[in-house]
Amino acid sequence: MKPPPFGYHAPRSLGEALAALAAARDGKVLAGGQSLIPLLNMRLAAPAEIIDINRVAGLDTLEAGPAGVRVGALVRHARAERSAEAARVQPLLRLALRHVAHPAVRSRGTVVGSLAHADPAAELPAVLALLGGTVEAASVRGRRTIGAADFFAGPLESALAPDELAVAATFPALPPRTGAAFAEIARRHGDYALAGVAALVTVDEAGRPAAARAGYLGVAATPLVLDLDVSGGRAAAAADAAGRLDPETDIHASAEYRRHLAGVLTERVLHAAAGAARERGT
Repeated sequence: MKPPPFGYHAPRSLGEALAALAAARDGKVLAGGQSLIPLLNMRLAAPAEIIDINRVAGLDTLEAGPAGVRVGALVRHARAERSAEAARVQPLLRLALRHVAHPAVRSRGTVVGSLAHADPAAELPAVLALLGGTVEAASVRGRRTIGAADFFAGPLESALAPDELAVAATFPALPPRTGAAFAEIARRHGDYALAGVAALVTVDEAGRPAAARAGYLGVAATPLVLDLDVSGGRAAAAADAAGRLDPETDIHASAEYRRHLAGVLTERVLHAAAGAARERGT
């Protein structure tokens, strides 16, 4: 299988990349290529121009600090997964990255590229949405920061304008007395999840769950975030969450089965996140 013809650009600076993207009649950005190349080869996408940003300096920074983890557009999944400092500041990032495809894909695929692809069955969009993270977009017109709640517009659709490049994403740091957990169910390890759940649980000074939020993948057109009432226990919270979901049936699973999986996984991650919060303390 071969891709359709396209014009190819290999800029070496951000300015050159943005100029090429602005001038392109129908341009697509190539970073890791783990989603774009298969789409091209299967002729499900036929852009007129490809802007390869792999030679652009300054887009491969990975910074972890008190505010969170900032990931540049050329940071590969594997690098973010291995970063001990990133895992310390926001452990949910590593927990989710371990479920992304296979090691070969993670060695090339990029964190920001996964976000820009905006697949509702992918792990990282759900994590960014749950954390209330942001994506930094740049174009020849300037820069802007897009919150996760506004970034994911629909299946495989983001808020990026045609001439905008996602240059970085920020995953906020884990708050005090809060633990994180992630779980998903796939037909085979590395496949897209039938359903997946990321959770944050905050405990009180006595170690009892006081607040919880969950981010869902594979059950809606965009990443879905729910605030959960844990006062009645995690089983009740999971049942309530499952009842609020409205997944679709497809060739892989029925809506009812996805709803069931989401409920089971919610209870599982609430338990794990509460335990992580107690271990972490303040």
